Amino acid sequence: MLSNDVAALAPGEACDALLLTAKARLIAPLKVLRRGHEDFLLLTEPELGDVVRRELLRMRFAARCEIEPEEHESLLLLGADDGGIPTDELGVPAVEVLDAEVPDGADALTAEELERLRIRARTPRWGRELDDRVLPAEAGLTETHVSFSKGCYPGQEPIARLHYRGKANRGLRVLELEGTELPAYDADVLLGEKAVGRVTSAAREDGHVVALGYVRREVPDDAELRVEGRVAALVG
Repeated sequence: MLSNDVAALAPGEACDALLLTAKARLIAPLKVLRRGHEDFLLLTEPELGDVVRRELLRMRFAARCEIEPEEHESLLLLGADDGGIPTDELGVPAVEVLDAEVPDGADALTAEELERLRIRARTPRWGRELDDRVLPAEAGLTETHVSFSKGCYPGQEPIARLHYRGKANRGLRVLELEGTELPAYDADVLLGEKAVGRVTSAAREDGHVVALGYVRREVPDDAELRVEGRVAALVG
């Protein structure tokens, strides 16, 4: 039912995956941890847990499996490379550990610092960059969440067709905006008078704003863009 080859995981290994509609629209992003030979833990956003369970139950057919909810608290340890589930969501080496206490001497980052790192790493987040309007290729998820060699899954045909025969019309880009006021969600990215994208996330950084947004692929890297009347430049 998932976009990645979770059956190839050994116990203790994890991978990213997507739960999709038949038309390749996103239902939920997932981190899949194989805890045992027949024991998989699917980690997703808190508001999507019931959605994932409902969809898997609906698609289970005659398979002999149990699908039950669990709740966990997740902790990201930046700079660590073992002792948890590896993740590069913040652009630096890190592991995700479940139901653990903060290690002695560890410094907690603020929500704004975490958001800035996520934006710089161009990592999409549910409810900001990710929703049912977005195709996985637009968010760069086919590079990390999709296997092109595994068997069938919902949404495989449009995913493969776009991958082998075309390209997404837009992609996630990092922008720097002058000033320190955060732009509104979905604010237009303008090239001249033409809207060529939209802002999805933003954070303050050293006297300016760093933002993440969808921008049409034909826009040159050195284009002078504007967001809410302010100059914006593509930087990633």
